[in-house]
Amino acid sequence: MNFGIIGSGSWATALAKILTDKKHSINWWIRNADTIKHIQHKGNNPGYLSLAKFDISLLSMSTNIKEVVAKSDVLVIAIPSAYAEESLEKLKPEDWAGKKIVSAIKGLLPEKNILLNYWLEKQFNIPLEDYFAVLGPCHAEEVAEEKLSYLTFSGTDITTASEIAFHFSTDYISTIVNHDILGVQYAAVLKNIYALGAGIAHGLGYGDNFLSVYIANAADEMAGFLKKFGVEHITVGEHDGEDPITHRKTPNYAASVYLGDLLVTCYSLHSRNRSFGKMIGEGRSVATIKSEMNMVAEGYNAAKCIHNINKSVDAAIPIADAVYKILWEGSKPSEAFKRIEQVLV
Repeated sequence: MNFGIIGSGSWATALAKILTDKKHSINWWIRNADTIKHIQHKGNNPGYLSLAKFDISLLSMSTNIKEVVAKSDVLVIAIPSAYAEESLEKLKPEDWAGKKIVSAIKGLLPEKNILLNYWLEKQFNIPLEDYFAVLGPCHAEEVAEEKLSYLTFSGTDITTASEIAFHFSTDYISTIVNHDILGVQYAAVLKNIYALGAGIAHGLGYGDNFLSVYIANAADEMAGFLKKFGVEHITVGEHDGEDPITHRKTPNYAASVYLGDLLVTCYSLHSRNRSFGKMIGEGRSVATIKSEMNMVAEGYNAAKCIHNINKSVDAAIPIADAVYKILWEGSKPSEAFKRIEQVLV
């Protein structure tokens, strides 16, 4: 497999590190020519995960996205969801012919309120069977430090998902395969909203006792939304057998890609959504935070997208609704969390 990576932020850089540590040559689309020059001379990305070092002989970097796509069999899209359309707009359906797409985007396309796979299908005729998603729980910073982390690869084509996953397996990365391509993506979107809320709670001065109850209720709320969406295997403690090769249990809602990713995003100091929320809770404005953060907190746009999607899904999501109202309707965080307190069980 010839891998191409689209994007040069922290998550894209982490994925590039994993592949090159596996001794894969990669094609890498980086928007900024100065960033490419720095990596060529210094062996690291100056803007993100600067401690991660690369064997530059394995990197074919370009500011020309068409060139990167043409040279690759598998394209890993690792850009913030808000910039996906802008970044890919110069490509044509024929550019994607025969390619496998791996989404490393943990958000919905703003305004359209849809997952990346729906937009790619409409815009470029990419079928769902050629589309995969790579998700956590996994923070880019810990990948850079080579701390043991887990990646979940999801797709309707389990054989190809397993093959792609193999190429990301290293001494510090354990890979898991999952077929719930829509459910895992919506779970990733929702956990960012809840992590943002967890940060708000921390900024408001709530302690660990409250946060544990908050996260438990957020997990229940997420499961209810996914169930309304038709996602299977929501019940904790029940498994449909095991994988005949790895002998792992088949995944359910307690699996790392659902509950595990929610937990680490709510608790970890590496979580940009938690950090964004903490600053909101401390009284800073959305505009100020957005101008100062070097990275995008996906939960911000996701809160609005899920609010709009839920008009048709009609799931009970009072926590996500409260976060939406804080971010988009000007609700006071302290008052919104007083309302959250009343719905926690």
